[in-house]
Amino acid sequence: MTFFESLIALLLVAVLLLQVSRRLRIPYPTLLAAAGVIVAMVPGTPAIALEPHTVLALFIAPVLVDAAFDFPLAAIRKLWRQLFALAVLAVLLTTAVVAWIGWAFAGLPIAAAVALGAIVAPPDAAAATSVLQSAKLPRRTVEVLTGESLLNDASALLLFGAAVAIQDHGAVDSSVGLRLGLAVPGGILLGIAGAWLMRRIVPYTRGSLGGNLLEFASTFALWIIAERLELSAVLCVVAMAMTIAASPEVTSDARSRVQSFAVWSAAVFLLNILAFLLMGMQVRQILSQMDPRGIEEALGFAGLVVLGVIVTRIVWVLAYNRLSARFTGLRGDIPPASLAQGVAVGWCGMRGLVTLATAFALPADFPQRDLIVLSAFAVVLATLVFQGLTLSPLIRLLRLNDGGAGEREEQAARLALIDAAIEAIEGDDSARAADTRHQLRIDRGALEGDAEDFEHRQRLKLATVAAQRRRLDELRETDAIGASDYLRLQEEIDWRELAIGPDGRRLIEEG
Repeated sequence: MTFFESLIALLLVAVLLLQVSRRLRIPYPTLLAAAGVIVAMVPGTPAIALEPHTVLALFIAPVLVDAAFDFPLAAIRKLWRQLFALAVLAVLLTTAVVAWIGWAFAGLPIAAAVALGAIVAPPDAAAATSVLQSAKLPRRTVEVLTGESLLNDASALLLFGAAVAIQDHGAVDSSVGLRLGLAVPGGILLGIAGAWLMRRIVPYTRGSLGGNLLEFASTFALWIIAERLELSAVLCVVAMAMTIAASPEVTSDARSRVQSFAVWSAAVFLLNILAFLLMGMQVRQILSQMDPRGIEEALGFAGLVVLGVIVTRIVWVLAYNRLSARFTGLRGDIPPASLAQGVAVGWCGMRGLVTLATAFALPADFPQRDLIVLSAFAVVLATLVFQGLTLSPLIRLLRLNDGGAGEREEQAARLALIDAAIEAIEGDDSARAADTRHQLRIDRGALEGDAEDFEHRQRLKLATVAAQRRRLDELRETDAIGASDYLRLQEEIDWRELAIGPDGRRLIEEG
């Protein structure tokens, strides 16, 4: 099979697995990674190798930008203590534990052991996002996990780069220290500069498909530039996305926002599917590079690494939660997390593509490279399958949900929006303004519980939309209207239908 034929076959397999995932409420990265392993073991399956730097730019950068653009800066300011505890301290602690395991049980040099720890330390952004979409956790818990997935890769990759450099140089020298010192602030400043440039280009591409292409091209370009300058590419693209999202001068019309959202959702989802499938398929390459006589011993060591990664995160999260409950300075004005929340956050530590791509990025002559790569793959597969399959049942067992807080917050926001709309036309005494205010008050009454009249009006409106749609189809079938006019009117009817009923407010599901 050619590469293109193999790609089509993989996508068809993915579509089938996505339906299974959606119906069984299993995070799709879990099924896709396991399927990749099975596919790789089938005789005759072509080997598709992953080039580490390309993988990080192609698969990780868009995921980070997509999540960062929707993550509010206000949440970072409010949750910075919790985010620091997970994205920095948890990464450092996991790296230290795994480094000790590598030094004590595999005889790895200290720098190489630290590199192994940094490789397996950061949970995966795409896996966390998938799990969070399938579980109704409290909003603060979701924000902490989402923020962690945005920032922990930067901590881990900086540690990894330092460990590899120290292993190559044999010691810490001024060049290594200077590079590490500039990586974080330099990456953030480069991202802000990229956002400044985008703010001046966007007005010329707004409302066009070229604008959507620019969004992706700028993401990839900025990641590559940051890597070439040896700056933090993760913080660079995250800073760019957050800066653009928080810029009041970067405005877009509703049509452009809907278009951009649809394009990014589909593209990021496709990249995630390919990433997890291809990740599982690397098992053949990993095993083929190892001495068959040492595989059993290597698997035993990999099991210790998996255990160290999982236990360290759970212990740290629970310990931090108890300390923050006792000392308010560790959590600010945020209410202390419950034991159930701590267990869920501790268990939500699936590793993914960053771990595997970073392992493959090790130099060919790195000490015990095959053992490190195998251990990294074991951590990815074990956490995705074991933790991914058990997370939703665990959340149900803990009876951990938002208690309806999400619905109440949404209803309060809807009421505030209706009040703002009524206030905007309060001074207009025309009949049309009075009719508009009447419609808005009907909507407000429905949200507050007086829904009978609202639902009746809703059914009438949907009936009129259905009649318009039938009539439009008749006009097309009798050639009374051209194709472009038909599509434009069809879109208007679609938007009208989506705006009427609650069914139209549902997002398209993954799978």
